Amino acid sequence: MKLTIKSLLVAGAAMMASGAMAATECAHSQWGSDDTIGSANLITPENTLMAAKLVKQGKSVPLGIVIDSTTPAFAPRSLSLQVVQPNQQGGQKLDGFGYPGNYNDDLLQTWVGIGSQIDGLGHLGEAGMYYNCLDEKEISAITGLTKLGVHDVPPLVGRGVVLDMAKHAGKEMLGAGENFGEEEIKAAAQAQGVTLGKGDIVLFHTGWTEGMLEKDPKAWVSGEPGINVSGSRYMASLNVMAVGADTWGIEPVPPREGDGVFYGHVVLLQEAGIYILETMNTGPLVRDGVKEFMFVLGQARIRGTVQMIINPVALY
Repeated sequence: MKLTIKSLLVAGAAMMASGAMAATECAHSQWGSDDTIGSANLITPENTLMAAKLVKQGKSVPLGIVIDSTTPAFAPRSLSLQVVQPNQQGGQKLDGFGYPGNYNDDLLQTWVGIGSQIDGLGHLGEAGMYYNCLDEKEISAITGLTKLGVHDVPPLVGRGVVLDMAKHAGKEMLGAGENFGEEEIKAAAQAQGVTLGKGDIVLFHTGWTEGMLEKDPKAWVSGEPGINVSGSRYMASLNVMAVGADTWGIEPVPPREGDGVFYGHVVLLQEAGIYILETMNTGPLVRDGVKEFMFVLGQARIRGTVQMIINPVALY
C-alpha cells in the first residue's frame, strides 16, 4: 500500500473508532487545574544556573534548520516569502531621509508549523480535549487559541541532552518506521554515559534530516523514524520539559503496530504538558561529541499560536 499522510490519518481514525485509543476521564495537571504552561513550570533560577555550568567551551550551535518555500512540510503547510521595496518603483529614492535612501522589507505568508518548530500544548489532544482538561470549544477560536497559546510559554532554558539513537542501532541513519521505546532509550543513555531527568530537554538523533531532507525531500516528509508511544510514556514519567528529534514529527511514520498515528503527541502534550521540538539540528552536536548542553529558546510571541518556527541554541 502506498504510504501517504492521508492513509495514515485514516488508519489512525479507524483505530480510534474501534476503541483501541478510547478516551479516558480527563486528569488535571500536576501543577493545578488552572495551569496553562505545563512543564515550563520546571524552569527555575536554580535549574538555569545548573544548566549554565554545562557551558565549558563557549561554543554555540543553532538547533533550527534553514527553511524556504521549497521545504517540505506536513500537508497542506507551506511558506511564501516576498522581498519588496515600498514606494521605490522605477528607481525612486525616499524623501525625508536627508540622503537618497533605499530599503528592503519582507512579507511572509506561512504556516508556523513548518521546519524547526515547537508544538504548544494546544496542538494535539483527544476526544475534543487538550492539556489540563481544556475543551476545544473553549479554546479553539479561529483568531487564535484563547488558552495554551505559545506566546504564553516562558523562555525554555535548561539542561539539554542529545541521545544518538542511530549510533545505538549501529547505523548512520534510522529508516522510516524504525522506532525506539523505553528499553532502547534507557540502553542508549547508559551506553552514552548520560542520565535523563526532571526538567531536561531531550533530543533524539536519528540521522533522518541530514540523510534525507536534501537527498529526497518527498521521502523525508512521507515517513520518518522516531519515538514510539512506550518511549513517550517513559519520557512523561521522567517529568522532562521537552522532547525533540531531528525529524519532522518525532514519531515513527508509519507508526509501530498498535500505536495510534502521532499518539505520542497526545501523551506528551495533552496528558503530560511536555513540549515537542521538531526538526532539530542535532548532527553538529553528535559529531562534536556533545552529550549534554545548555538549551535556550525564546520563541516569537504571536498571540494565540498553536506552534511556532524556532531556532533554539545549544551552548556547551
